[in-house]
Amino acid sequence: MQSTARTTTLAFTAAIVGIATYAGMDVTMKGLALSLGAYNAMLWRSMLTVLLAAALYFWQRPTWPDSSAIRLHVWRGTVISVMAFLFFWGLKYLPVAEAIGLTFIAPLIALYLAAVILREHISGRSIAASLIGLTGAIIIILGRLSGEYDDETVLGIGAILTSAILYAYNLILQRQQALVAKPFEIAFFHNCTVIFLFGCLSPFLATVPAISYVPQIALAAVLGLVSLLMMSWAYARAPANKLIPVEYTAFIWAAILGWLVFGETVSVTTVFGTLLIVCGCLVAAWRKGTPAEHIETTAA
Repeated sequence: MQSTARTTTLAFTAAIVGIATYAGMDVTMKGLALSLGAYNAMLWRSMLTVLLAAALYFWQRPTWPDSSAIRLHVWRGTVISVMAFLFFWGLKYLPVAEAIGLTFIAPLIALYLAAVILREHISGRSIAASLIGLTGAIIIILGRLSGEYDDETVLGIGAILTSAILYAYNLILQRQQALVAKPFEIAFFHNCTVIFLFGCLSPFLATVPAISYVPQIALAAVLGLVSLLMMSWAYARAPANKLIPVEYTAFIWAAILGWLVFGETVSVTTVFGTLLIVCGCLVAAWRKGTPAEHIETTAA
């Protein structure tokens, strides 16, 4: 039991690191999207990421996945492609922290999708943790959305909310995928799918970026790959309803990085909302006298 509890704690920690690196990738991608456009930012980042993922994947000399696993890889890759494009397009018109705050509807939706699709039990603690985190997110959003917005900003908000709904479904697919495939396999096939879908539009939309953008593209690729590997590892070792509240820590990283990189300010409501988000994550992580669940998988 002690080993099980330790494994779950490691999964929880890995998920936090995965969210932190994902927030760093979001900030990097915002800069690229403003300079190159959302499509080209995603295309060139994914092209570099797939090379890194392929090197890691084939270095292990893996056995080729069966057809059901490939279908799951392709389907999740398709969902992520649409989800990510909408998010990065909307991110051009909103501060990073505000955009992340809007996506906090996703974990709450995903909790109930986990019950329907994965047949996972939703504990009262998990629901309470998500509601605490969601309350914090609402406080932040209300504080950030006070004021007037132009049409592009409204469209950006709509794109990010739509992306959030897809992200909720992606969290469930992530759990299903982690149970049948190793992280390097997931990263490789995910990026192959993105490259194929975005490549189909390259004759019409692709432009070759200046060499000065290469370090930024490389940073986005590395951060995105690390995040994907960490989250895949974590979701293979703990149920989705235990890890989903960790998603709320993304706002903390987004607020810090948005301030450092773009000079985006953090209000009092942001600080108060963030404290509630942290409380929600602590409630989800703490289980008095009972070891957390663990599911053995083929992932390692």
